Amino acid sequence: MLVTICKSKIHRATVTEANLDYEGSITIDKRLLDESDILPNEKVQVVNLNNGARFETYVFVGEENSGTICLNGPAARLGQMGDLLIIISYCHLEFEEAKRYQPKVVYVDKKNKILTRK
Repeated sequence: MLVTICKSKIHRATVTEANLDYEGSITIDKRLLDESDILPNEKVQVVNLNNGARFETYVFVGEENSGTICLNGPAARLGQMGDLLIIISYCHLEFEEAKRYQPKVVYVDKKNKILTRK
């Protein structure tokens, strides 16, 4: 039996841009993606701590060490600059493996610089 669990997350990222006239997705600083093991084009769930919005989209790679967290296309309607987000990726694991799995969690400051990673 497969179960869906949290694979990784970026915790309390700050929205730096919102671009409505775009194809769609979320652009994330490459370093944050590397540290959280989130891949380009991977499906993620985005939770906005400011307004309660939850949505799914896919990831574009932003410039490394830029701190970029940009909501693109329709997602730009669900957040604005300064909003705090939790960005979550999931995976499917066999039940027994899921019991042992520990997600990668990246905590960032207000400029989206890494504070800690576990």
